[in-house]
Amino acid sequence: MDMLFLFFDISTGEIFIILIVAFLIFGPSRIPEIARKIGRGMNEIRRASDEIKREITRETDKIGKDLNVDGTNFNEFKDTAKDIKEGMSKFGKDVKKGTD
Repeated sequence: MDMLFLFFDISTGEIFIILIVAFLIFGPSRIPEIARKIGRGMNEIRRASDEIKREITRETDKIGKDLNVDGTNFNEFKDTAKDIKEGMSKFGKDVKKGTD
């Protein structure tokens, strides 16, 4: 919980003032209800972020299997990328020579 407050850079005194203002505005009967709603919202955000992480992991695993990282497909992909890079570098040098 302290990390959340460090993220927003809120001191203990500021938290205390916020709680007093909330108490004065909403009254003692509504504060537990509001706290539950905030807790549910934070829980929903955490669940959504966990789901996004799982989806990213699942998709990257699929891509890794499709590329066959341990096999020839990935090596061929790296070699092709290297050839393209070398070709573009040579093309850039030729263009530079032509403009000089």
